[in-house]
Amino acid sequence: MRLGGLRLERALASKQFRDGTFHNTFEVKAGLAGPKLPVLKEFMFGRGKRKPPGVVPVGNPLEAWAQPISSSKMRVTWLGHSSCLLELDGLKLLTDPVFGARIGPTSWLGPKRLHPAPVAVEQLPKLDAVLVSHDHFDHLCRPTIEAIAKLDVPVITSLGVGHHLEAFGVAPERIVELDWWEQHALPGGTLQFTAVPAQHFSGRMGGRNTTLWSSWVIETDSRKVFFSGDTGLTPQMAEVHAKFGAFDLVMLEIGAWHEAWGSVHLGPEGALEAFRRLGGGTLLPIHWATFDLGLHPWADPAETLWTRAEATGQRILTPQLGVPFEPTLVDRALPWWRSVG
Repeated sequence: MRLGGLRLERALASKQFRDGTFHNTFEVKAGLAGPKLPVLKEFMFGRGKRKPPGVVPVGNPLEAWAQPISSSKMRVTWLGHSSCLLELDGLKLLTDPVFGARIGPTSWLGPKRLHPAPVAVEQLPKLDAVLVSHDHFDHLCRPTIEAIAKLDVPVITSLGVGHHLEAFGVAPERIVELDWWEQHALPGGTLQFTAVPAQHFSGRMGGRNTTLWSSWVIETDSRKVFFSGDTGLTPQMAEVHAKFGAFDLVMLEIGAWHEAWGSVHLGPEGALEAFRRLGGGTLLPIHWATFDLGLHPWADPAETLWTRAEATGQRILTPQLGVPFEPTLVDRALPWWRSVG
């Protein structure tokens, strides 16, 4: 993909952009680390373990969405992978919406969903904004964005990703691209986004790292949420905590992980360390259970996270897919995945 016009100007002005591509703050490779043969063996012979042995339970959130939120002013619905509907102070935000049957360059190529999407785009409540962290297929889904484009809602994203959004039908004036540490507030200032450093990479079909990848701080009048997108563990998380303070909810990726690419993905143990660096609070694990993208058994990231958090006393919440919940009203995590199969 070639950047042009204003997008090229903004990319050239970014500290992350040099020699025609974006870079991580710390030079890490997106490829496999260490010996490749063991990874290849896992890929070839571990396929059966990577699919759920039974039906993954998926709730229908429509009835709950029609009900008012309590005085907590925060309700969350995990819709699969990194797609979440956040209801904060009466505002509604959708993160990394991926509702397609597959993730890939076409409707017939790429990993299939492991469960149905809880809702279709047409069933969503009226949105105030959509957030797209970066351009990988499992975070930027063309059919989903084409449907969202019809809603005429602002789409906040990282530098360069607007090129894809426009191609998928989003009106240019509805697209807001941010560099790391840049902020954007919706009219009235009641919903603010800050792109913060992530340690990852970008690219769809060619053109690797010609768009930026970001984690995100989302703020309303009374609530503050961290959304990881995709990232490896980085010292900059402590900087985010120092700048923004405590978060009401920390949403971190835990799945599609392997130690061979651990520099650009967290995995469950990396997520717990990231959670600590970000100041703790309440952790919602995302980026698991929806697509077969890693080499681990399908529920292993959640099981590992749950076990470690139980031992350390860190507060995590593990809601079932499609079931809205208010984090402040939930006592503890429940390992619902153990009942699958």
